[in-house]
Amino acid sequence: MRSLHWDATYEIVLSLKAAYPDVDLDTLGLDQLYHYIVSLPDFSDDPEMATDGMLAEILREWYEEVNEL
Repeated sequence: MRSLHWDATYEIVLSLKAAYPDVDLDTLGLDQLYHYIVSLPDFSDDPEMATDGMLAEILREWYEEVNEL
């Protein structure tokens, strides 16, 4: 598997989905999401580059992936 960077949002979502299959996305905050992402084994980008907008987009994609809207 390739290393994950902030711009690979879909790949991040797939990794999060595999690592945290039982997380309640309706109650997941951006701070916790940030910690989940930077702790992924393949995440290798600069953690300081994260923005609330970026995290919100990843959370939205994760929600859509899980709920297949």
